Amino acid sequence: MTPSVDRLGRLLNLVPYLLTRPGILISEVAAEFHVTEKQLNEDLELLWVCGLPGYGPGDLIDMAIDGDRVTISHDAGIDRPLRLTQDEALALVVALRMLAETPGTGTRDAIERALAKIEHAAGDLAGTPVEVRLPANAERLDRLRAAVESGHALAMTYYTAARDETTERIVDPMRVLMVGGRAYLEAWCRRAEATRLFRADRIDAFTELDEPSAPPREAVPHDVSAGVFRPTADLPLVTLRVGRHSRWITEYYPVEEIRRDGHEWIVTMRVTDLGWAQRLLLGMGRDVTVLGPPELLARIRDQATAALDQYSAPAR
Repeated sequence: MTPSVDRLGRLLNLVPYLLTRPGILISEVAAEFHVTEKQLNEDLELLWVCGLPGYGPGDLIDMAIDGDRVTISHDAGIDRPLRLTQDEALALVVALRMLAETPGTGTRDAIERALAKIEHAAGDLAGTPVEVRLPANAERLDRLRAAVESGHALAMTYYTAARDETTERIVDPMRVLMVGGRAYLEAWCRRAEATRLFRADRIDAFTELDEPSAPPREAVPHDVSAGVFRPTADLPLVTLRVGRHSRWITEYYPVEEIRRDGHEWIVTMRVTDLGWAQRLLLGMGRDVTVLGPPELLARIRDQATAALDQYSAPAR
């Protein structure tokens, strides 16, 4: 059983366990679930952003942590057995069928077992004729695989989200792999003179060249066992004050530390590029306040001021 599956099971068991034991010691809960207190505190922080669609007041699990004790004050209905509506059951069936057909999915057996159980529970509804087609970039993924197998270099147009720019590159393909549900082309990039992972959905176009793919000896494959992005100490450290409705970023992006400050969180995270962080945080509005570094604060302040100046400029 994988750590993520272990954690999901633990989270589902934590809520009913805590509901029957208000004010229990965190150390006692950690011992009962065979985890460290640090891991348990991380689980509690995750539970704080779990709940029902809508994700507003009254929709999310709420709890009170008083020193070294914890009490669930609102369970958001997680203690009730799940009963799917017909639309929900059909949506799950369609999603699982598509996932089972997605190239590179490494847990196909588990997906098919889950699909069989839901189809059995859904009865006749599961037999509703639904055509499942893979997303448009699945065809691109097949072409990338074919290019890797053919052993030719590629000329491609690639969008780099971190710098918000599109570049032309010549690459020597090494392999196609799936990480975190996304497809990547791993190749030696002649422009960067390094091994790079290119997201398949950000390759705008590519052409197979006549010349062979010839990665040099230093073209070492990435270790993606812990994901694609692996923060290092030399990357910029961003510190944020995060409100309740933006806590999702702590699950979507790798973070180094989370501290509570009243009803808000102080979050630190490493980023590859401050320009990327600037675009992300400007779009999040008042629920996130940037505390550092100063360069990022200055960038956001300058861009926000320039935007406000456009509103005050006289109309032409």
